Amino acid sequence: MNTYKTLIFDLDGTLIDSAPDIHAAVNAALADAARPSLDLATVTSFIGHGVETLVERSLGATGVCNPEKHKRALGIFLDAYEADNSTLTRHYPRVLAVLGHLKGRGVKLGLCTNKPHAPAVEICKKFDLYPYFDAVHGAQDNVPRKPDAASLLRCMADLRGNARTTLYVGDSQVDHMTAYNAGIDFALFTGGYLNDPLEGPPPLIEFSQWSQNCFDAVTCPPV
Repeated sequence: MNTYKTLIFDLDGTLIDSAPDIHAAVNAALADAARPSLDLATVTSFIGHGVETLVERSLGATGVCNPEKHKRALGIFLDAYEADNSTLTRHYPRVLAVLGHLKGRGVKLGLCTNKPHAPAVEICKKFDLYPYFDAVHGAQDNVPRKPDAASLLRCMADLRGNARTTLYVGDSQVDHMTAYNAGIDFALFTGGYLNDPLEGPPPLIEFSQWSQNCFDAVTCPPV
């Protein structure tokens, strides 16, 4: 087993449970379109591919989705989410302790998410995650969304990491395939938004709860 000097994390469903606030913003967009609301489980199943796909699937689940409807609904969703994106969001128990423990072991930490970059940074700052990361990569217009490897590879480059000593930690098939496409090993947090069994090679690690020593076996001890 490799010794990992760099860990990169997904955000939604991995470090934070943000589905309730995303759910509220989706229903605000649906209400504006005179569509019925969706339940939390349905909206959660749409998370992971970026906000454009989230809104597209939400419209498709309640009626017709065309470019004009999608553009308006996406704008309403983003306005609603950015105005109040942390009322119901919480980070998972012991996440901050784990990040602090890893920093103490000299591990470089990064964030790679399909959440738009500005809201990702804002959320990280609100929930005291930001100081732990040496690089934060949210979705940007000129970079393909996960599971394309581009954003993960950029994050790894910023951290001066390499594929052999970098581990990506996420909660979904999208994250799993992103790591695979980047040639990076993957750790699965099963307590997030995994909707279906993973396809492809098994994760290096699977864990259902965050604990301070969950990565000790694969990271360097402090010097």
